[in-house]
Amino acid sequence: MERTLAPVQATAPVAPRTGRAHFYPDVADAQWNDWKWQFRHRITKLEELEKFLPIPAGERALRADVLRDFRMGITPYYLSLVDADDPADPILRQVAPIAEEYLFRDVGEEDPLGEERYSPVPGITHRYPDRVLMVISNSCAIYCRYCTRKRIMYEDAVPDVEIDRMVDYIAKTPRVRDVIVSGGDPLTYGTKKLESILSKLRAIPHLEIIRIGSRVPVSLPQRIDDELCAMLAQYHPLWINVHFNHPRELTPDAAAACDKLSRAGIPLNNQSVLLKGVNDDVPTMRALCTGLMKMRVRPYYLYQCDQIRGAEHFRTPVAKGIEVIEGLRGHISGLAVPTFVIDAPGGGGKVPVMPQYLLQHDTKNQRVVLRNFQDRLFVYHEPTGRARSVGERSGELDVDATPPITAETTATNGNGASKAASHAGAPAKNGNGKSASTRSNGSAAARVGADGKPVVGKSRWVHRGHSREERVRKANET
Repeated sequence: MERTLAPVQATAPVAPRTGRAHFYPDVADAQWNDWKWQFRHRITKLEELEKFLPIPAGERALRADVLRDFRMGITPYYLSLVDADDPADPILRQVAPIAEEYLFRDVGEEDPLGEERYSPVPGITHRYPDRVLMVISNSCAIYCRYCTRKRIMYEDAVPDVEIDRMVDYIAKTPRVRDVIVSGGDPLTYGTKKLESILSKLRAIPHLEIIRIGSRVPVSLPQRIDDELCAMLAQYHPLWINVHFNHPRELTPDAAAACDKLSRAGIPLNNQSVLLKGVNDDVPTMRALCTGLMKMRVRPYYLYQCDQIRGAEHFRTPVAKGIEVIEGLRGHISGLAVPTFVIDAPGGGGKVPVMPQYLLQHDTKNQRVVLRNFQDRLFVYHEPTGRARSVGERSGELDVDATPPITAETTATNGNGASKAASHAGAPAKNGNGKSASTRSNGSAAARVGADGKPVVGKSRWVHRGHSREERVRKANET
């Protein structure tokens, strides 16, 4: 008896639970695109967050306790970037209290960078000789759980009298030529309020550069409207440092906000923080940096997460940051590679910590040994004012014919010592892990004349139409 199979019912794909249509399906465009509506409707309480996302019953009390120490604020726009089905979502992790934050609530410092230690007047940090930080706001569109200024996030307006004292300090300090206007987030101010501050700063003759630090293009892109951009354009030279941490933050709305700022003549630099579970791997950071470049935002700094209280679960080993940078350098444009820095505890300032590419600086023989992004070694000779012999030429290093790299002649930074040790007496590897060719005299064998001296000044590159035979032929034709 012939059997017939019932037709297979096609199952509709499950739509991801994310986006405006999922979280705010009934909100009209006029409201959604109004930055003041977004700001007023921020999620600030745990019971509000529970309407959108499940909170494990065993963690609710812990998360509520976290909010007694550090406030929460999530704009509807930023919430719309969250994947509701992912409890470890990298977007949500940045702004929502989690159990780990409770566990580490007593680990870390209130003011890890010593900003108040270097504060001549409230709101000013004067750590570097020619520039100051000016904190004019305590409020943000969203509150990042790893923020280095958790201690001031009370949403109280900074009094005008305090702002005037900050401006007065800058005016009375002629060596200050650069000010970073920060907070909180200065762009959460109304346009007129912000302009009143910028106009006072621009009236100071010795102040050359104004920079604004803001996460508004990431968390509240609706704020970047034509009125704001027209106002900012009056106070050049003005720069804005933005703060994108994850490629999913690079939305069309964020791109449009950055485009408006760029068209107002404002250069944009991005400052990311290296965060465990958010962006601490090469593919994520590569997607972020290349995506920023497409938005005309230059990756500027990648910060090691500060030792702020309650953020221990975000911190990675320093070696992880070096690994990430090494995975970027040479694999994407140099313009897209940020500088990895540690803001030294207690007010030491930003210290670059980079992969080790300078393996040896031999001052006696005036040569430098370099490692490239493929792990190949090259020798570069410093100027001596004399002709070099064939064996002294710069080029790819023949490690088998070279004395081992020693600690006495090796420049170190970051993990430099281990890099030097790994290369001493070992064949260089290329990007595929195979042994690289080792040429002591560059990419081609040296040419020697009949007198035994090297032939110089004659390129092997003969461009079409420029060989001697072609020049003679063309001369005869004319």
